Parts: sequence; C-alpha cells; structure tokens
Amino acid sequence: MTTLVYILLSTMFISLISFAGVFTLSLGEKRLAKILLFLVSLSAGALMGGVFIHLLPEASQGFSDNNWQIIVILGFILFFFIEKLLHWRHCHKGNCDIHTFGYMNLVGDSFHNFLDGLIIAATFTADLKLGLATTLAVALHEIPQEIGDFGVLLYAGFSKRKALLANFLVALTAVLGSILGYFLASRIEGFKLYLLPFAAGGFLYIAASDLIPEIRKEQSFGKSLAFMGVFSAGVFLMLLVKLLGFQ
Repeated sequence: MTTLVYILLSTMFISLISFAGVFTLSLGEKRLAKILLFLVSLSAGALMGGVFIHLLPEASQGFSDNNWQIIVILGFILFFFIEKLLHWRHCHKGNCDIHTFGYMNLVGDSFHNFLDGLIIAATFTADLKLGLATTLAVALHEIPQEIGDFGVLLYAGFSKRKALLANFLVALTAVLGSILGYFLASRIEGFKLYLLPFAAGGFLYIAASDLIPEIRKEQSFGKSLAFMGVFSAGVFLMLLVKLLGFQ
C-alpha cells in the first residue's frame, strides 16, 4: 500500500472511534467514571511513551543542532494557547465545566482532530512504523475523550443520534488534516521535520496538563497504584511496539 492509503486508513480508524460514545449508554455514571479513569491512565502512558520512545528520537535525528528542543517547547506552549483560545477541554467525565458549551466543544475538537491528522500524516511520511506507533497512541487517547465528549453533548441537550453524528463529523476533520499534511510534507521541504517535535510537545501537554491531573484526583492509595500500573502499561505498550520492530 502507498503511504497515502496508510494515512487515510489510520485517520478513518481514528474517526470511527467517535462512536465509542455509545458505550456510555449501557453504563451507570459511577461505573463509567471508574472505567474512564483507567482508560485515561492508559492513554497518558501511551502518549508519554510515544513521545519519549518514538517521536523525540526520530525528531532529534533530523536536526544537526538542538533546535528540535525549542520546537518541542513551542508545541507545548501552542497547545496550551489553543486550549485557552478555544475553551478546548478533553472532558473525561460526564460533569464538565463546559457542558453548556456543546457547540464550542465541537469547534475545539475539530481543531484538535485536524492537528491529529496533520501529525499522523507527518509521521507516516517520515517512517511507516513511526506512523503506526503514533496512530496507536492517538487512538488510545481518543477513546476516553470521545466517550467524555458524547456525555458533554448529551448534557448540552443533543439527542443521542445527533450527538453521535456530530461527534463523527467532527472526527472526520482528522482525515482532512491528514490529506493536507500528506501534500504539505511532499511539497514543503522540512515540513515533517518540524512537525515531529511539535507533535511531541503537543502530546506532552495533553498527557501532563490534561490526563495526569485527572488521575491525581483519586484519593484512594490502592486505586492510585492501580492507575499507575495502567499508566506504566501504556508506556510499556509503546516500548513493546518498538521492541517488536514496529519502530
């Protein structure tokens, strides 16, 4: 298969995760919250592992100096700025501060998914195995996010059908981002070179500023250990991907 086909299949897979929201309909709020925190822990570990095991080593090889480190920091700062500008929140529980801003949540998620598409395209054009590892990390992050977003839309007054459709249409912006990313990478020299450390900075921000604080709210020492175990499993999963030869 060509690189573009891999990119399109990967982003379509990411987009289909938007239907994970259906999962919320069969669970009570308390049970769902417990499951989501385990998913959030796995997502945080996978993103951290993806950054330090896959993205940063690949990004550092493309620079003769340490400018890639500056780009990582800029990526971190830009994701923070985007969050504040668009009131973008990765809501992982049903009760969120933005539940009255259903449409704003969709706008923020559109931008987020578009960036995911750009990043996935850049990693695939850099290396097929790196693209697969990045897709896995993004997918593990999307599952708890999409479940949470579905709950936010229901709380904002959307019908179940409308919430699922809106989530899916917004998720398709990842496909648009991936197509744009593919053509930019093939036409603009150094595009993928700079996007890799930028992606690393963005993933670091999501894991450290958004996901890990959710885990830290747990006051039970036993559950905290369990979350840390799942977090470690996420990191190990990214390491396993590399050890098995996918990167």
